[in-house]
Order: sequence, then C-alpha cells, then structure tokens
Amino acid sequence: MTAVTETPETPEPSGTPEFPGSPAAVAAAPSGRAALVLRRFLRDRSALAGAVALLLLFLLAFAGPYLTPWSYDHIDYGALRAAPGPDHWWGTNRIGQDVFAQTVRGLQKSLVIGTLVAVLATGLASLVGACAGYFGGWLDRVLMFLVDLLLVFPSFLVIAIVSPRLRSGGWVAFVGLLAVFGWMITARVVRSMTLSLKEQAFVRAARYAGVGPFRIIWRHVLPNVASFLIIDATIQVGGAVMSETALSYFGFGVQPPDVSLGTLIADGTGAAITYPWMFFFAAGLLVVFVLAVNLVGDGLRDALDPTSKGGRR
Repeated sequence: MTAVTETPETPEPSGTPEFPGSPAAVAAAPSGRAALVLRRFLRDRSALAGAVALLLLFLLAFAGPYLTPWSYDHIDYGALRAAPGPDHWWGTNRIGQDVFAQTVRGLQKSLVIGTLVAVLATGLASLVGACAGYFGGWLDRVLMFLVDLLLVFPSFLVIAIVSPRLRSGGWVAFVGLLAVFGWMITARVVRSMTLSLKEQAFVRAARYAGVGPFRIIWRHVLPNVASFLIIDATIQVGGAVMSETALSYFGFGVQPPDVSLGTLIADGTGAAITYPWMFFFAAGLLVVFVLAVNLVGDGLRDALDPTSKGGRR
C-alpha cells in the first residue's frame, strides 16, 4: 500500500492586511498595550502620588462648593478678616467673604481654564503639525512661517494688551487667547515626527491603496504621535494654569466678581504676613497642582516610552 501524505491547507487571508506599525496592527492587542502602560505608570510612586493629588484637587474644586453653606460672593459683615474657625473653615477676607468658598471657586475656574487651553492648544498643534509635515511644499512653508511669526511675538505682552478689549467675552475669550499662543512648539515637534512617519511602509501602502490624505493623517499619523500628544497636553494644563494665574495676578485674566487662583493670590499678597490664610491657601493649592502635573507628566513619559530610564526601571 502506498502511504498518502496530506498537504496542510494554507489558510486564506481574510480582511485587509495589517502593516507593521499601523494603527490596525497596534489595535490588534489594545488591552495588552494599555495594561503595559498602566503597569509602568503604577510602578512609579511619584507619578501615582501626583495622579492621586490631581484627583483630590478636582474633587475639591467641584465638590467643595457643596460642602460649605457660604457662596464665593456672599459677604459676612460680622466677620471681617476672621481667622479660621467653625463658622468659616479657612477664615474670611478683608470684606467678609469666605476664604474656603472663594478658594475652591478659584481652583475650579483655574482648572477649567487650564484644561480647555490644553485641549485646544494640543488639538491645534496636532492639526497644523501633521498637515505641514504630511503635505509639505507651499503649505508647509506657510504654516511654519505662521509658527515662527507667533513665536517672535511676546505672548504675555500681547495677551495683556488684547485681553482688556475682550472683557465682554468673559473668561472664554481669555481661554482662546491663551490657546492661540500655546501651540507653536508642539506643532514643530509633530511636524518633524510626521515627516518621519509618512515614509513608513504602512503610510505608503495606504497612500498607494487610494486612501485620502486626511484619512491617512487621522488613522495612521496621529495615532502614532498620540503618546507625545498625551504628555504634552498634561504639561500644557500646568502651564496654562500658571499663565492664567500670572495674568490674573496683574489684572489681565479673570475679572471680578469671579475669582481664580491668580486673583486670590493677588488680593492676599499684601496680607500674607498679618492674615496668612488670605494668601497661603490659594498659593499652596497652586503649588500642589503644578507639582502634581509635573509628576504625572514624567510618569506618562516613562510609561509610554520604553526607552526612558523610568520605563526601563
């Protein structure tokens, strides 16, 4: 008898082939990638402490107003510059307003402004940088000329001059001003990363397959620079809060009767020695917030970049 040898069947390819490094290939095991990043982040104790501090600050900012019977604009004429006590936990200011209510309101306003500025600036930077790097040519030259032009302008001075003329727009116009002058450096980095990515095999294959340029940018380029954008957005929040605080300190930011950490620090500076509760609560929360943001940013960098020292550790 003759032995019959069975030839193993070759499985037929199904679906669209996945190119190495493409978002489709990366998305094949999203849980594994996310779990790895999460383990690296949780292993960094300083980053974890920063994340916990940020969470507590957000809880204080948005739940704090419901913990006190006082409103941030309510005046207690029987307690002017009162020290911290059972009626006013963090004391009162020079006109009898509750410092705790004002501080949590100012923290809330600063966090909202910082988050919105970070989202808008990072989104604009990713769009401009990716388009400039992918299309090249005259569009690249025009966009980079705009970036260089905005970098030349002293942003603090321009915002200080323009913001008084936009007071009718409220703090939303102030957010727009901060976002306009906070995206240029990030756009340059995204452009350089896009110049490298567009020569990769998966981007060329998508281009040869007839995929549109904006779809390639959205599906192939931006997901591969997402790690940098996440870190940049985190750092942008802290930078935006510091900018808002500085401008509000000099009277160019949030306008009365609303408050922010900058206006509270400005109002309490003169009484920092005699009535320290009017100054140090707002200043302390600002220091804790900026420190926590920096710790989280460093932790995200180490978790998302395996070549960094913290990621290897």
